[in-house]
Amino acid sequence: MDNYVLGVDYGTDSVRSILVNARDGITLASEVYNYPRWKEGKYCDPTKNQYRQHLNDHLEGLTHTVKAVIQKSGLPKSQIKGICVDTTGSSPLPVNKEGHALALTDQFSENPNAQMILWKDHTSVAEADEINHLARTWGGEDFTKYEGGIYSSEWFWAKILHIIRVDPEVAEAAYSWMEHCDYLTFTLIGGTDPIAFKRSRCAAGHKALWHESWGGLPEDEFLEKLDPRLVKLKAQLYKETYTSDQAAGLLSKEWAENLDLEEGIPVAVGTFDAHAGAIGGEVEEGTLVKVMGTSTCDIMVSSYASLEHTTVKGICGQVDGSVIPGKIGLEAGQSAFGDVLAWFVKLLLKPVRKTINDSSMGEELKKQTIDLLEQNLILTLSSEAEKISAETTQVLALDWINGRRTPDANQNLKGALKGLDMGSDAAHVFKALVESICFGSKRIIERFRQEGVNIEQVIGLGGVAKKSSLVMQTLADVLNMPIKVAKSEQAPALGAAIYAATAAGIYPNVTEAIAAMGNGFDKVYQPNASNAKIYEAKYENYLSFGDFIESQI
Repeated sequence: MDNYVLGVDYGTDSVRSILVNARDGITLASEVYNYPRWKEGKYCDPTKNQYRQHLNDHLEGLTHTVKAVIQKSGLPKSQIKGICVDTTGSSPLPVNKEGHALALTDQFSENPNAQMILWKDHTSVAEADEINHLARTWGGEDFTKYEGGIYSSEWFWAKILHIIRVDPEVAEAAYSWMEHCDYLTFTLIGGTDPIAFKRSRCAAGHKALWHESWGGLPEDEFLEKLDPRLVKLKAQLYKETYTSDQAAGLLSKEWAENLDLEEGIPVAVGTFDAHAGAIGGEVEEGTLVKVMGTSTCDIMVSSYASLEHTTVKGICGQVDGSVIPGKIGLEAGQSAFGDVLAWFVKLLLKPVRKTINDSSMGEELKKQTIDLLEQNLILTLSSEAEKISAETTQVLALDWINGRRTPDANQNLKGALKGLDMGSDAAHVFKALVESICFGSKRIIERFRQEGVNIEQVIGLGGVAKKSSLVMQTLADVLNMPIKVAKSEQAPALGAAIYAATAAGIYPNVTEAIAAMGNGFDKVYQPNASNAKIYEAKYENYLSFGDFIESQI
């Protein structure tokens, strides 16, 4: 009788769960749940780069999707042997002494500062700058050196420092803080002690300045110089961290009943979506896995011998065991990828939607027209952009709509366009934006290579990789490399399932689980030689344009 495992993948807009045969990695059933409060824009203020999410979106989504896949599969729950959750990150949230989220209490249920601080929230730019300055000047260890040498406003300490400074009530009520992946795992096992709980190595190492060489989290003296309250918080966080091939605990009776699962099955240590995606994309040494969605995360693994004591500058960290235990996990990425294109579509749609709503058209016709536009506009733009040759368009864009994650994090940066003329239409601008996100990807690869990290192949996965031939062909042309596309429609969820199978003891290690459960690849985009040559020159213009814009900040 086959054994099955659950992978639960939390993205920016939705959560999806898959039920996977641990023998061969075949997905038996899947289900997606869109966050209703997030869709309404609750707790967010884009003008302030404030992006918060309510846990009820996530808990409701967990219950709905897991129950749905079990029902669809028709399997007896006795065959389901484990579960793992991956989430966006860094997305921390404040909890009380028992590990209960403040956002789930009456007092803080509508307070944005008590919600999950989403990865794309950039309200803590000033705090990140402060951390970076102190790390270089305080006279002790530079705690940023294993995180690319630049701490980002997207990460754990910067976000917490900002919240406790602007909201005394949340600061006082928060006994501890937990990453989203940790909180959900903690919830599933019925945890009551956030200090004793097994925290995620990938979350702690890549986002919270945790490293074995200095005994875990940064020294008290360093934290005290930022804010004395952080010293108290550190004592209420964790010392040890754990990789996702291990079980964080066993599924509680309450959540077994909620999810229609058997009590006591292993729940793997939580992880980030990009790291799980790399596992689902069958990452190995020399391979860059691009998890391509709202943003990108570029994930690699390296042997200890390959890196030795090298610290790769300007990336999102290098952490022992964060992807595959026994190897160093490397992370980079772009703060906006699909988001860049979505922003442009929204820019076009907003006045059109208002014009239609203000018109004398019947209500049903209004709805049908708006639905048609929302469903097809990006497809139309993509189709028209594909007709424009790489050499004829002079429009050039920067992909920093949501700042720059890597290389060299700078969330103060903004997007920009140049080369517009009377012949520039929406398709030309859209094509320029597509080229810009591909140029941003090339810049990351160049940084890895400059730092001595070998890249032999690139694998794409996620929504953009599966849906946009325009983006993928442009990326192949810009990189002048073939791009493999992972076969799995839900690679991060598959990666989570692979972790679950390992934590459940079905496989002795992650590498063997990947070999058995990987889904392979279903497409390869080959670079067009003539386009590649054109993009070499255009890339240099992109770098020069970026230098100019950055000099104005």
